[in-house]
Amino acid sequence: MQSYTIGQAARLLGVSPDTARRWADAGRVTTHRDEAGRRLIDGGDLAAFSVELAKGGGEDDASHTSVRNAFPGIVTAIKLGDVAAQVEIQAGPHRLVSLLTREAVEELGLEVGMEATARVKSTNVHIDRV
Repeated sequence: MQSYTIGQAARLLGVSPDTARRWADAGRVTTHRDEAGRRLIDGGDLAAFSVELAKGGGEDDASHTSVRNAFPGIVTAIKLGDVAAQVEIQAGPHRLVSLLTREAVEELGLEVGMEATARVKSTNVHIDRV
């Protein structure tokens, strides 16, 4: 599973690296160190924390904007059917859900905990793998 640095996690959560570091120091999200000594967060842990954070709100909430309707975030859930699929992305405080084909999910190699970008145009949400 993919792991994220504190800075990458902060960007995906829509907060500053200092805020993400404080959350890690407080034990709100589990970290481990790589060979270089960098603190990393497993993708699955970050996905679960992003959902928890979005549900709970909190004093660290900041206003969020979309640049050209692109929402970089982390995949928090995938539901596969025989033909169709549902992918959920948590982009800071925003939860986006896209309905797409199972084939598209498989071609993109999407997995829970993976970084992805939801692009919104009108009523359609498109997922780009990062």
